[in-house]
Amino acid sequence: MPLVSSHYNPPLIFKNGHLSTVYSGLFRRIKGVQQTRERIELDDGDFMDLDWSYAETASEKVVILLHGLEGNAQRPYITGSAKAFNADGIDACAVNFRGCSGETNRLFRSYHSGATEDLDAVVQHIVKNKNYSEIYIKGVSLGGNMALKYAGEARDLPPELKAVIGVSVPCDLYSSLRALLSPNNYLYAKRFKKHLVEKLYPKQKMFPNNISMKDISNIKTLKDFDDIYTSRAHGFKNAIDYYQQCSCRQFLPDIEVPTLIINAKNDSFLGEECYPVAEANKNRHLYLNLPDFGGHVGFVSPSNFYYSEKTAIKFVQDMV
Repeated sequence: MPLVSSHYNPPLIFKNGHLSTVYSGLFRRIKGVQQTRERIELDDGDFMDLDWSYAETASEKVVILLHGLEGNAQRPYITGSAKAFNADGIDACAVNFRGCSGETNRLFRSYHSGATEDLDAVVQHIVKNKNYSEIYIKGVSLGGNMALKYAGEARDLPPELKAVIGVSVPCDLYSSLRALLSPNNYLYAKRFKKHLVEKLYPKQKMFPNNISMKDISNIKTLKDFDDIYTSRAHGFKNAIDYYQQCSCRQFLPDIEVPTLIINAKNDSFLGEECYPVAEANKNRHLYLNLPDFGGHVGFVSPSNFYYSEKTAIKFVQDMV
């Protein structure tokens, strides 16, 4: 499909991409979402925790929510989405990726941008054990890349899956990495690296033969983290191989379920390769919404009901 027109026009201060990103990540608060945790066991012996919230009346619809790098199911962009979907009569299953629910996961591996086997485990769990006739997936940032990769891979998607939404999606992971390592994103990259490295210390104690303290001390950048940990732990040759295999952009032409991407033009985390205009123009199932503003997951709107949340709800309503 051609580009979807956007009329998003935030208050003047939030037309600045960095301000909208920082405010939404550090200061936004969501009230009124009650979550119930469910743990699912994975085939490889690991686990993931799912945090459920529900519509006021029994629903036959559910949205699976996927967080971003070093996020969790309690981040405002997840609870804000859950609240919006719940208010629209749709239950929400907010996924905590491996090691992101407050407890270190059991294996040396954890999560990454392309770990669609974990998303598929959640989808299959819901299909087999819950009574939903309609399933939607909404992923944010890293979770958006995973959702879009999942939708475009060579697999039989369940008929219950009706729509997929990705917000602030790094469709080309290497392009996004280069953007994050640029000087204007120094503080973001430093924060991400700090949290990622902190999680390696328990891993080192659990698996001293897999990673050493010297390895950890050699991590100076996000790319170093992916070279030293992500690639080794998940079967890639190196960071570049990981980025190449897991970027969702290459999978977009094969998507056959209605799919929406919302990427702000002033998102400093995204390089130009993260805006898949050509792919959207060639695939009638793919809708691309490119607002001028919004930063990275920072689509501030009145009443704390974000543009990205409103647009996701409307997309589901229109497509189903």
